Amino acid sequence: MRREYPDAPIAGVGAVIVRGGDEPVVLLIRRGQEPLKGEWSLPGGAVELGETLEAAVRREVLEETGLVVEPAGIVQAFDRISRDAHGRVRYHYVLVDFLCRVKGGSLACASDALEARWVDPRELDGLTPLTVEVIRKAIQMAVAVI
Repeated sequence: MRREYPDAPIAGVGAVIVRGGDEPVVLLIRRGQEPLKGEWSLPGGAVELGETLEAAVRREVLEETGLVVEPAGIVQAFDRISRDAHGRVRYHYVLVDFLCRVKGGSLACASDALEARWVDPRELDGLTPLTVEVIRKAIQMAVAVI
């Protein structure tokens, strides 16, 4: 299925990976591909045919960051729709973001990620408002789940 100018929405997953207790940090990546190429965001990507959402988030995180994660709950589901200058839908993803905990691996960029870094949740300038909202919600969940 084409990602750019698709015939139907594409299912995707994102991972809000939170580390630490009293002073939590969240993992961000700088995207190497459209949409949002060059921008900081959460690791994630498209679900493959026959793959569960949980398997997809594990695979995407491993491919992009080298980390093995375990999904601990759904933070939020939403649409991300981008249109071109003529109003045509250029990208349409139905995304499910998961709170995840690190189970192993070593942080190293790969696949579609140009950079990866742990960020203080008070320093989320430059992220989309929805991404900031999802991160804040995940941190609140992390206190109870992780």
